[in-house]
Amino acid sequence: MKNLPLDIDVREIVSIAENLRNEYNSNNLDWVESPFAWIKCLPSRTKGKIGEQLIERWCTEQNFDVKPSPDSEADRIISGLRVEIKSSTLWKSGIYKFQQLRDQAYDLVICLGISPYDVHCWILSKKVILDQWKSGGIRSQHTGRQGTDTAWLSVNPSTPQIWLTPQDGRPTNAIKILRQFTKARQ
Repeated sequence: MKNLPLDIDVREIVSIAENLRNEYNSNNLDWVESPFAWIKCLPSRTKGKIGEQLIERWCTEQNFDVKPSPDSEADRIISGLRVEIKSSTLWKSGIYKFQQLRDQAYDLVICLGISPYDVHCWILSKKVILDQWKSGGIRSQHTGRQGTDTAWLSVNPSTPQIWLTPQDGRPTNAIKILRQFTKARQ
C-alpha cells in the first residue's frame, strides 16, 4: 500500500475496505468480460441515457426515422410515434426492472434489457402498460399517497409474464413489432 499513514486505525479501516471491495467485486463476476460491463457500473440516470442512445442508434440503423421528443412526455419520436424508452441491466436475481413508467403522452414503451452477454427488447403500447398496471401485471413503484404516479415492470427473460409471451424478447422480433406499430400509424 502506498503512502498509507502510520495510524493503526486508518490501516485497519483500509484493510476492511479492501475486503469489502473483494466481496462486492465477486458479486459482479458475470459482467467482468461482458461487452456491457462499462454500462453496469454507471449511475442509473446515465444508464437510462445510454439506453435511449442505444435504441435511437439501433432504430436509425434499422431505417426508422428517429427524432428527439419536443417535450419530456416521451423520449423519442420514432417514425411518427411518441416513444418512451426504458432500460435495465440484469439484476442479480435474474430479472430486469423497467422503472418510472408513467401515464404520459407516448404511444409506445420500448423496454431494453441488457444482460452480460445478451440483450432483450419488448415493445409495448401505452394501452397495454395502463391495462397491466390496473390489473397488477405491472406494479406501482412507490407506496403511500403517491403510489399511483409511477410503476415498474419486472421481467424474468427466461420466464416472462404470460401477457408478454406474444413477444419473445429477441431484438429481431422487437424490430418487427415496431414496424407493425409504425405501419398501423400510417
